[in-house]
Amino acid sequence: MSVSNITVYMPSVLTLIGIPGLESVQCWIGIPFCAIYLIAVIGNSLLLIIIKSEHSLHEPMYIFLGMLGATDIALASTIMPKMLGIFWFNVPEIYFDSCLLQMWFIHTFQCIESGILMAMALDRYVAICYPLRHATIFTHQLVIQIGTMIVLRAAILVAPCLVLIKCRFQFYHTTVISHSYCEHMAIVKLAAANVQVNKIYGLFVAFTVAGFDLTFITLSYIQIFITVFRLPQKEARFKAFNTCIAHICVFLQLYLLSFFSFFTHRFGSHIPTYIHILFSSIYLLVPPFLNPLVYGVKTTQIRIHMVKMFCS
Repeated sequence: MSVSNITVYMPSVLTLIGIPGLESVQCWIGIPFCAIYLIAVIGNSLLLIIIKSEHSLHEPMYIFLGMLGATDIALASTIMPKMLGIFWFNVPEIYFDSCLLQMWFIHTFQCIESGILMAMALDRYVAICYPLRHATIFTHQLVIQIGTMIVLRAAILVAPCLVLIKCRFQFYHTTVISHSYCEHMAIVKLAAANVQVNKIYGLFVAFTVAGFDLTFITLSYIQIFITVFRLPQKEARFKAFNTCIAHICVFLQLYLLSFFSFFTHRFGSHIPTYIHILFSSIYLLVPPFLNPLVYGVKTTQIRIHMVKMFCS
C-alpha cells in the first residue's frame, strides 16, 4: 500500500479534541478556566495601568513587572479563545498555519516570561549587593536593551520549530490533535516521518532557555542571600529580603509547574491522558492568574496605589 493511501498529505485543517476522555464535561471545565482567564487579564491590566500612571513606579523592577504582565495577558489570550470555542461551542477545527502560529506564540511567550524573571533576578541582585550603583547600572536604556534581547532570543529560538515542521513534514498519520491547544510535540507526533530532529531541537530550546535562566536566577539568589545574611541589623535583613519575596514566589510557582508538566508529559506514561492535558493547560493559565495577586499583595507600593485607585 502506498504512503498516500494510509496518510494525509499536507492537511489544511487540524482538529483539536480538547481534553481526551472528558469531552462530556468540557463545557463545565470551561467555566473555571474562563474565570481564571478573566481574573488574569483584569489583574495584569490593573498592574499595567498602575505602573504606567505612577511615575514613582518607573523603576527597573516595576518596568520588568509590567513586561511580565503584558506577556501573561498575551500568553493567556493566545490559548483561551480557541479553548473555549472547543469547550463551549464545539468548534474544534483550526487551520494548519493558524495552529503553527499559535504554537509559535505560546512557546515564544513562555521563553519571554522566563527571560523576564531572569532580568528581575538580576535587578534584585544589583539592588541588594550593589545598592549605591543600582541607579547608574540599571538605566532605562539598559532595561530597554535587556527587554529587546529577551524578546529576540525567544522569537529566534522558537522560529526553527515552525520551519522544521513546515519544511520536513508532508504526510501525516492523522489530523486530530489530542490536546486543547497547539503544542509543539502534539503537532510533531502527527507526522508520518522521522521526528527525531524535531524532538531534539524542542528539548534543546527548553533546556537552553530554562537551564540558562534557572542557573542565573539561582546563582543571583545565592549571592543575594549571602549579602542579606551578612547585614548587621535584623531589620535591614528583613527589609532587603522582603523586596525579593514576590519574585521568589512567582519564580517558584512558574518553574515548579513547568517541571511537573514536563516530567509527567515525558515520563508519566501510566498517568491518564486527560491529566496531562489538564496540567498542561493549568501550567499556562495559573502563572498569569497568580502573578498580579502575588505582586499586589506582597509589593507595598503597588498595593498602596491600587487602594488609591479604587478609593478614588
